[in-house]
Amino acid sequence: MRSTPFDGAFRRRAFLGTLAGGAASAYFFATRGAFADELTRTPRQTEGPFFPDKLPLDTDNDLLILNDSLTPAVGDVTYLSGRILDAAGNPVRNAVVEIWQCDHNGAYLHSGTMNKEKADKNFQGFGRFTTASSGEYGFRTIKPVAYPGRTPHIHFKIKRGGKELLTTQCYIKGEPGNDRDGIYRSITDAKQRDSVTIDWKALEGSRIGELTARFDIVLGWTPEAP
Repeated sequence: MRSTPFDGAFRRRAFLGTLAGGAASAYFFATRGAFADELTRTPRQTEGPFFPDKLPLDTDNDLLILNDSLTPAVGDVTYLSGRILDAAGNPVRNAVVEIWQCDHNGAYLHSGTMNKEKADKNFQGFGRFTTASSGEYGFRTIKPVAYPGRTPHIHFKIKRGGKELLTTQCYIKGEPGNDRDGIYRSITDAKQRDSVTIDWKALEGSRIGELTARFDIVLGWTPEAP
């Protein structure tokens, strides 16, 4: 679906403002003190060949609007949120969360992408967010789509203090192409596979069909002792 410059304008401002302040909201809620033995570590996944070879000038957490443009990207608008947790279940502060994905035509922000001639020039393709004390992150983006050889997915990279902690991907629960995707099937542990397979749900109260998705990431990492 195509959004317009005024679709969900209030919701978008509230979304970005809430994240900037690091407070809990209807989209983001923190849970501290999760038990480590109940957590499933998020599996590592390949970065793939299409990590942007030239980052956009705009690298914020709203992938639908480039800079001050009034023309949004095409796709099913999704509020994607979650928490970054360490191996003990504690929220990770100051984690840099990067995501990248193809646009609705299957084109990445990369010089070697397929469908380059059909690329959505209004889609940012890459976003970045730094977590506060709650460990929460959030992006406004589009629901991922399939392209030849891959089921729909979104790439994630987690960094902290200049170190890369994890590269992974998330997938759509119930997507028929998942079981034919070699990268998805390479996750042989059922719990780990479930941990990266998430629901895309209708956003309650949205009149334009917006969606929400939640992906909590558990690192195989604990902070160094002071």
